[in-house]
Amino acid sequence: MFTGIIEEIGSIKQIIRGNEAIILEIEAKKILEDVKLGDSIAVNGVCLTVTTFSHHRFTVDVMPETVRATSLQALQAGSNVNLERAMIANGRFGGHFVSGHVDGTGIIQDKKRVANAVYYTISVQENLSRYLMLKGSVTVDGTSLTIFGVSDNTFTISLIPHTLNETILGGKGKGDTVNIEVDMLAKYMDHLLKQEDRGTSNKHGMSASFLEEHGFK
Repeated sequence: MFTGIIEEIGSIKQIIRGNEAIILEIEAKKILEDVKLGDSIAVNGVCLTVTTFSHHRFTVDVMPETVRATSLQALQAGSNVNLERAMIANGRFGGHFVSGHVDGTGIIQDKKRVANAVYYTISVQENLSRYLMLKGSVTVDGTSLTIFGVSDNTFTISLIPHTLNETILGGKGKGDTVNIEVDMLAKYMDHLLKQEDRGTSNKHGMSASFLEEHGFK
């Protein structure tokens, strides 16, 4: 589990490509202070497992499904990546619930500066747009952000100077691909309601009418 608060920008030092899978060797500093074999680290929002590490580098395996479903396939030696360690139980929760299981990719359609912020408009696949709502949460390349505009299959986010400087999003522009993870709670609720529509969850009492009766309108 992650929070979407990026801890460090790392750098890809080497990519070993197989037929479908890849191995990433990443240079970092802060996140390696307490690293152990088997730890989970989010790389551009993708939860990956540490397989080897040294004082300044670590490696992760990326399986074929993850390569196909995320933007990690476009990484090259020298690419910068957002890094976050899995959250600890006694830490502050600064972002939102992030699983590190990317739902798909988006394309930056527009980027413009407004006062001290930069607005990004990002398009996503139609199957993800149902989870996007005004003031809702979304994870873009592992960064927890708030949606302040939704239209058809696009959403708009606003980045403050700190986020622009401390994540790789500041260096991205129109046409770039980003990893998208929609709100986890919205996905679970959608799944429960779909079960009700199929008549498979009546015994649990979870339905649209149940929610409305209990004040969720």
